[in-house]
Amino acid sequence: MSTPLFEIDDLHVVADDGTEILKGVTLSVGVGEVHALLGPNGSGKSTLASALLGSPEYRVSSGSIRLRGDDITDWSAEVRGKAGLFLAFQYPQELPGVSVLNFLRQAVLARRGEEISVLDLRNSILRWMERLGMDSKFADRYLNEGFSDADKKRNEILQMVLLEPDFAILDETDSGLGIDGLKIVAHGVQEVRSDRPALGVLAITHYQRLLDHLQPDHVHILIDGVVVKSGGLELVERLEADGYEGWR
Repeated sequence: MSTPLFEIDDLHVVADDGTEILKGVTLSVGVGEVHALLGPNGSGKSTLASALLGSPEYRVSSGSIRLRGDDITDWSAEVRGKAGLFLAFQYPQELPGVSVLNFLRQAVLARRGEEISVLDLRNSILRWMERLGMDSKFADRYLNEGFSDADKKRNEILQMVLLEPDFAILDETDSGLGIDGLKIVAHGVQEVRSDRPALGVLAITHYQRLLDHLQPDHVHILIDGVVVKSGGLELVERLEADGYEGWR
């Protein structure tokens, strides 16, 4: 049996004040698979995303996180990013004074460990901006400054394209978006996967509507810090009918 691309094994995570938020999360994502993690507010979804990327706000008290078979539980966020892990934020931050082009140049340098010419990078950015439906002028604007919610999310997908991760975590990327925005995000993810079919994705969301567009291979339900059920899209149908109360 081949090694899964990404594994979370009995993960327990506590906050700075010692409160246990995740109480034994286990799931496994194969190469090229899309998994969706759904749960109500306060279930621990964003804590999981932060813990997977090594945020200092949370501490793994037990369990493990593995990428391509390597235990990355104790790795820093920077090392995890260089190793091929990517997080698309729920609320992307603005960086006044730093253009999208310059931000991506530094990020790509850190990820690949080698210089890339500004011309080559710009050409790549412009090609992908067209594919993602972004105005090319955004390349020279300050990162996320004055961007609409949809454009911020497009920019997150653009970063995912250029950094070429092996595994991407989408932390409620659909938050604050309408129907058109959802389609934009889902289209962007599918465009990236068409170029990099081995990419694994964990889409964390509060809503079922994103999954209509992403069509994940597996669905997981997170309640009170524990994955209470895993399966296919039939779980989404049950959610639509009964809500989360059926798993409490």
